[in-house]
Amino acid sequence: MRTHEKVLAQIEANLAAGRWGLGERLPGERALAEQMGVSRPSVREALRILEAMGIIRTAVGSGPDAGATVIDRPAAGLGAAVRLHVASGTLPVHDVVATRDALETWAIGEATTRLAAGPAPVATALAEAHRLLEATLDPALPVADFVRLDQDFHLELVTLGGNQVVEAILRGLRSAVGSYVTEGAERLTSWPTTAQRLCTEHRDILEAMTAGDAEAARTAAHEHIWRFYEETGLSAPER
Repeated sequence: MRTHEKVLAQIEANLAAGRWGLGERLPGERALAEQMGVSRPSVREALRILEAMGIIRTAVGSGPDAGATVIDRPAAGLGAAVRLHVASGTLPVHDVVATRDALETWAIGEATTRLAAGPAPVATALAEAHRLLEATLDPALPVADFVRLDQDFHLELVTLGGNQVVEAILRGLRSAVGSYVTEGAERLTSWPTTAQRLCTEHRDILEAMTAGDAEAARTAAHEHIWRFYEETGLSAPER
């Protein structure tokens, strides 16, 4: 094991033990090097890796924000890793759709249950989702803008599910989902017709969530995701 890997292992152990909490600053490079009995370059290399992984963020200078800080939303690093794997182009569209379906429908079901039991009115919690839905109703909306708003709509519902890991994975898949939706739209003979149907299905999901019917919301989301995939011919075997 190389020295910087030993540093990573010790930092991981300290994080697991709760020595450094989310949002807290790590000791400086010199202090870490002395504590761990390694060189500062080894500590610096370990910190670079942790920053690339989305575990910490670093800032230069001598102010209160300088140094390395444990990111308070660590799942963001997971999203970045997913994006990099998707960008390699080795993940089949079907697998992206299936993963999206499994995670998103679960999150929507969770969100429905949480909102129904929560203190705030469901309509208030879903206000942003309704705003995004209304924005997609413009028949003159370019495909690229529709896809962006569509993704914002779905991620808003996922966020309401309250699971940061699920949210991070789906945010990491955003570019892949956007790519297949755009490709699918280009295959259609009448995109406006499909866009209108997608908006209707979005409304169906929101109505089920508002009614507190988690099963109906999950079913509506599941059918919505797969119907587009089938309609656009993306499910046809690649040659």
